[in-house]
Amino acid sequence: MKRKIIKIDESKCNGCGECVPNCAEGALQIVNGKAKLVSDVYCDGLGACLGHCPMDAIAIEEREADEFDEEKVKEHLKEENNEAPLACGCPGTMVQKFSHAESGDESGRRESQLRQWPIQLHLVPPNAPYFKNSDVLLAADCTAFSVGDFHKDYLKGKSLAIACPKLDNERESYIEKLTAMIDEVGINTLTVMIMEVPCCSGLLGIAKEAAARASRKIPIKSITISLRGEKMDESWVSV
Repeated sequence: MKRKIIKIDESKCNGCGECVPNCAEGALQIVNGKAKLVSDVYCDGLGACLGHCPMDAIAIEEREADEFDEEKVKEHLKEENNEAPLACGCPGTMVQKFSHAESGDESGRRESQLRQWPIQLHLVPPNAPYFKNSDVLLAADCTAFSVGDFHKDYLKGKSLAIACPKLDNERESYIEKLTAMIDEVGINTLTVMIMEVPCCSGLLGIAKEAAARASRKIPIKSITISLRGEKMDESWVSV
């Protein structure tokens, strides 16, 4: 049958995951860094996910598609809910508990490697002197709490800015700040550190957009951290 159904433009999608919790039928998932329609039968075509995509990658089209099946949706949601409880339907809020082996000798005091204040991206002035000719670490809020040696392994020798792409509503101002830091202040490098959850990739998207707008070109590195605080990926980013 021909009916209305969502269409995802993968060339625009940055995998932030904002659309996922806004689909009550569970028709959307993040697969290989892109939003995907799991099955036509799960999509009612009403477009509740529209307006929640910061990249304007979702639209409604009319095409041949299997009929929406409410009973299959119920079965699908039941299967998903049996995997793990979600606080609000978002994969990034999946409740998990970790066990840890006993640590070694924790005696002694480790010095903080923080070199400046403030650190929140919406508070830092882009022309702050500590950014001039510096290597900058742009870290998702949760990373420092996940990585045991965050200061020693990642923050040392760098200026810091932290942000949450899911909870902060300042995407455009963040892009403008980072662009100014690249062009006007002259930062040397930018390392973007994110968690493995889909919504966190939005921070890398912000950095890439800022780099694309900037007239200067600087090296950008992406580091992805697992929920257990382990490094999953470290690579240079093409803009």
